[in-house]
Amino acid sequence: MYNSEDISKAMSIYYYLLQHGELSIEDDRKLYRAYSESEETMLIVKLYGEQSNCTIERYNGIIYIIPKDDNEFLGFSKAELKKELCRSNGSDKDYYLSQFVILTLLSTFYNSNGRSSKSRSFIKFGDFMNILSERLKAAADYEELDTLEKKSSIAVSNIIEMWTALKGSDERTTSKTTKLGFLIGIIKFLEKQKLVDYIEADDMIKPTIKLDNFMDWNILNKNNYEKILLAFEELEGAYE
Repeated sequence: MYNSEDISKAMSIYYYLLQHGELSIEDDRKLYRAYSESEETMLIVKLYGEQSNCTIERYNGIIYIIPKDDNEFLGFSKAELKKELCRSNGSDKDYYLSQFVILTLLSTFYNSNGRSSKSRSFIKFGDFMNILSERLKAAADYEELDTLEKKSSIAVSNIIEMWTALKGSDERTTSKTTKLGFLIGIIKFLEKQKLVDYIEADDMIKPTIKLDNFMDWNILNKNNYEKILLAFEELEGAYE
């Protein structure tokens, strides 16, 4: 059905995506045009993606390779994320606190009902730390915490417990046994995935174009919205 030239171009495009995670016309004009101007080449690339348990999508002029939820080869397993995000020998409680931090960051940047969900272009690290503390405190002060947990399926008390157990620090530190170090580790991980830029000199976190595109076109689209609502369902009874 496909000629050798289409297959060769598709393989080059797919290999580029495996190496870099995304492809724009500024990255490689020849490969980008091969994907955009040939339906046959595009279909082969998408087929490669399906066979690798990924999807290939183009959002706002950028082509992305996106591992599916259960793809632990190109994505991350829970154990790998715990190792990246949590302190050594971290428990499931540490892991779910890290997920709460990430969701809080996303909701801070993306809570608009306009054409784009993006509501702010940056946040000071200290301000984000305060927002996180305030949300956890509000949950802790909730008069009917048991009712809140039953409604949301989120073991909020366990998350609060882990945050409280982390040490405070007046000095800049990357130790994940401290609140500051724990958050810095998560932000650095997101930066490595090209989802945020962390400008330490200005104490500033900025979402990238990649994160903007994922939130507007993938994460918050109608098909995936239910996944976000259910993101924490497995929390209930899942702790060590």
